[in-house]
Formats: sequence, C-alpha cells, structure tokens
Amino acid sequence: MARLARSRHEFGEHGGVNLSIETSATFTVLEAGKMPEIFEGREGPRGGCFLYGRHFNPTVMVLARHLAALEATPSAYCTASGMAAISGVLLNACSSGDHVVAGQALYGGTWALLHDFLPRKAAIETSFVDLGDLDAVRQAFRGNTRVLYCETVANPTLRVANIPALAALAHEHGASLIVDNTFAPLSITPAMHGADIVVHSLTKFINGASDIVAGCVCADGTVIDSLYDLHLGSLMLLGPAMDPRAAYEVATRLPNLGVRMKEHSARALAYAQRLEALGASVAYPGLASHPDHQLFTQLCNPGYGAGGLLSVDLGTAERASHFMEHLQNVEDFGYMAVSLGFSDTLMSASASSTSSELDELSLAAAGISPGLVRLSAGYTGHIDDRLAQLERGYVAATRA
Repeated sequence: MARLARSRHEFGEHGGVNLSIETSATFTVLEAGKMPEIFEGREGPRGGCFLYGRHFNPTVMVLARHLAALEATPSAYCTASGMAAISGVLLNACSSGDHVVAGQALYGGTWALLHDFLPRKAAIETSFVDLGDLDAVRQAFRGNTRVLYCETVANPTLRVANIPALAALAHEHGASLIVDNTFAPLSITPAMHGADIVVHSLTKFINGASDIVAGCVCADGTVIDSLYDLHLGSLMLLGPAMDPRAAYEVATRLPNLGVRMKEHSARALAYAQRLEALGASVAYPGLASHPDHQLFTQLCNPGYGAGGLLSVDLGTAERASHFMEHLQNVEDFGYMAVSLGFSDTLMSASASSTSSELDELSLAAAGISPGLVRLSAGYTGHIDDRLAQLERGYVAATRA
C-alpha cells in the first residue's frame, strides 16, 4: 500500500479531490500531423496523446498507474474482465505452434482456455503439471515453451506457488512466468519474486463489491506497449476495453484495499481455525498445518494475512450441498454464489461450479473432490456470531 500511496494522485476537474471520468470514445488532435505520429507509435498516451477508447482512456490510464504501483511493476493495462487479461496476455506471449506449462489446479475458465480453446483455435498446447514438483515442471518444458503459468494461490485447492523457483525455471528455458494474483492482492507481490507478468480479475478483492467485472495486466513497459500496439496488440485488436466509469469505481476503492484485505484474512483464519478444531479437512495457507504454510510465510508481505479464501472438504457432494444450504438458508451466514472478495461470505462447491470445466481425471489430479467447498470470507456480522453459525452448519452437514 505504500507504493500505491506514493503513486501520483489524479485530481479531478476544477480541483476536485476525486478523479474525473473521461467518457469520450474518441479524442481530438490540434494539428493534422499529430495523428500519423500516433498511428506510427511515435506519440501515445504516455505523452498525453489519446486516440480512441479501445486503445487507451485517461481515466483508465490512471487506474492502470495505480495498479502498477500496487504490483510493483513499471506499467499496467486494464481490461473488461479478468479472462480478457489472461486471454490477451497469453495470445500476446504465444504464437501458433507454441507451448505453455501450467499448474494442474487453476480457475476453470483459465483451464478451459488452455486445455480446449487455445489448442483448437490457435494451435497453442499446454502441459498441466503439479507445480509443487519442480522436477516435473522442469521436465515439462519444450523447445517451443513460451510461458509458465500459475496462480499465486491455486483455485480452489489453495496450494501456494513457489514463485522464485518457478521464475528461475521459466527464465532458464527462455520462457515468461505469468502469475494470476487474484487470490492474494497485497499479501504477495509476485513481481518482487521474479514474475514477469501479473494478471488480476479486478472483479474480486480489488474492487470488493461484486458489482463490476474488470481485469488487468501488470508488467514492464515493453510488454504493456505490445498489448495495445495499434497494429499487432492482442488487447487492442480483440478489443476488451475497460469502461472509464468502471475504472473510476475501482480507482476510488483501491485506497481501502489494505483495510479490507486485513479483515478478509482475519475472518478466513478464524473460520479455518474453528473448522480445523472441529476435525474438518480444511485448507488455508495461514494454518500451520497447511503444506505450504512456510512457503507462504516466506513470500508474504507482513500485515495483510494469508488471504480471504479457505476451503473445506465435506467428503461428498451431498454433504457439501447440505453445508452450504444450512449456512445460507438457516443461519444467514453467507450466500451460495461464485466469485470472491465480497463483503459477505460467498460459498461454492468448486467441482460442480467454478472448476466444472475440468474432466474427472483432471479434477482428481488437481485435488478437487466433489465435496470441496470454497469459502470467500466476508467481514460483515460479529465474528463470534459467525463462528457459531459456521460450527452449526458444519455439524449439521456431517451428521446428516
């Protein structure tokens, strides 16, 4: 948050303390000769020359600057969704015939993109491996591997990526390490551990209200410039432009991200500790029992906790359903809904929802069972009341 606080504050028109929203889709030039310079790449947004909203917008550019500060990268680019950011950066990094190495446990949409869409539409293949087995990762590289892709904290298993080791392997093989940091904003800063490119679904913790869909790519200036190159940029040509109104909303919420993440993390830890005390099979990087607890401790930024996500395995899909239904419909503990980072707790059975794109073998390899419930810990309600509700829900499900 210190980097974000030091990033230049953008005042609004007439000295307003809030950022102004520039809604124009197109922008004028004062001299006819300036437009060819923009199209040739000799002038651009960094020099104050804007062309068209799909290319760059002043309000969106302010948010991008703040996100770059947040992730300790030189530059950033905002998109209309997290999947737009992921798709655009992969298409930018790879060409037809190239290869990607990725973790077995990934968000279902990302898995489907890598497993199904890119091979069929772009002849880009992916090898899925256990990222905790560095020898297996090393052996997965080929001569045409361009990207090693991982999530800082895997969705929904909550295994933690050894970013420094993965970065070293990627760079040893001439590939880029792309890290999805959606689950761990502020808690971990991947670029500080060797990641080349960081992507986010801003929809989640960074926005924090489940009312905006947005994404971003954080990287060095060369990568970002290539993404919005007027003639070859994947994001420029595919066109997933962020609306400036959305950029304004996200930008105004960024300053309180630190406060929110601390509370999300504190609640998640308390819930995980209570479930563990009840004998539940629970995963949370902040627990000493988590297999990657020490790794998370080494990578994390002090003060923000271990994130707002935890998972509990109820053993069967039926018990998982009973658990969630009791917590929502009897206890008013939270909501059965996908996504994360909301003020209220959100619950979903991953195998039948956000990981449903994976086939049975892939689910098993990733460690995602039918009874696995992912919880995004909210911060509403008194903690003692919430813990009592959670315990009653777990007891009801396991005794059913």
